[in-house]
Amino acid sequence: MMIRFTAAALAAAFATTVALSADAQTRLRFAHVYEVNEPYHTEALWAAEEIARRTNNRWRIEVFPASALGNEPAINEALTLGTIDMIYTGTAFAGSRFRPIAISNAPFIFRDFDHWLAYRDSDLFKELAAGYDRATGHRILALTYYGARHVTANRAINRPEDMRGMKLRVPQAPLFLMFARAVGANATPIAFAEVYLALQNGTVDGQENPLPTIQAKKFYEVQSHINLTSHIVDNLLTIAGGQLWRRLSAADKATFEQVWREAAARATYAIRTSEETLPAWFEQQGKTVVRPDLAAFRAAAAPLHNDASAGAGWTREHYDRFMALGARTN
Repeated sequence: MMIRFTAAALAAAFATTVALSADAQTRLRFAHVYEVNEPYHTEALWAAEEIARRTNNRWRIEVFPASALGNEPAINEALTLGTIDMIYTGTAFAGSRFRPIAISNAPFIFRDFDHWLAYRDSDLFKELAAGYDRATGHRILALTYYGARHVTANRAINRPEDMRGMKLRVPQAPLFLMFARAVGANATPIAFAEVYLALQNGTVDGQENPLPTIQAKKFYEVQSHINLTSHIVDNLLTIAGGQLWRRLSAADKATFEQVWREAAARATYAIRTSEETLPAWFEQQGKTVVRPDLAAFRAAAAPLHNDASAGAGWTREHYDRFMALGARTN
């Protein structure tokens, strides 16, 4: 009797171990560098819940925000190593692996938000995303509107020459140098998590980010002027690592793509809505909101759009197709 009980207990223990092992294999790590109160994070949490629900809990995603698993170059590298399964990353960072995908980060390449929508839904974006997928083995699932980037400083910036010689913090991605070069600023790459301190202690004179990010990261606390340069309309890519993507069934791939597109649309709407109200909010905080001469900035940036020495990594055909998107024909 004792032998039979022991065998049964061992069998049960073995079954439990197998079940726990199988369960552990469904747990995925999603990393990004944004704060927990930003739409990117809250929508990532929503997507994690939706994927669990739609796959009967076969895939469970844990979201690591605020550079918890590393800065943006680090999480891109971890995606390739397979130590992180999914990430948000800026298109400029993805461009370090496949240069044409970074075309949307060229300064003043977008006319307006409608142009961005046309690009998101275009065959051109699908082709560039497929090119990135082939080059890396990963899978781009969605494009999220990150917002128009603006320069903060402790002085007003009205024209490009006002930035000449300025120590400007930029992300650690080559294409951001194009904007700095256009205006004569001294680009200073600093990790996202270190920007507040760099502004506070004067390591840099200013930084550039969308208004929701300036608010969420509290950069306005150590900068007096919000200069609405709108110089880059930025994007985030949701990317599944190649090792994960190859494990998914066709049905699960479709679920992941659908959910992350829905999450991207939700975050895009939230960011676009907040952009419209934040200038007044910053003024209420005692900040000076400056509306620069954007025509002068555009004129300074346009000659660099197809200059490989300034970071352009796309073809002229890509550029012409991009500029034609959503353009009026009448």
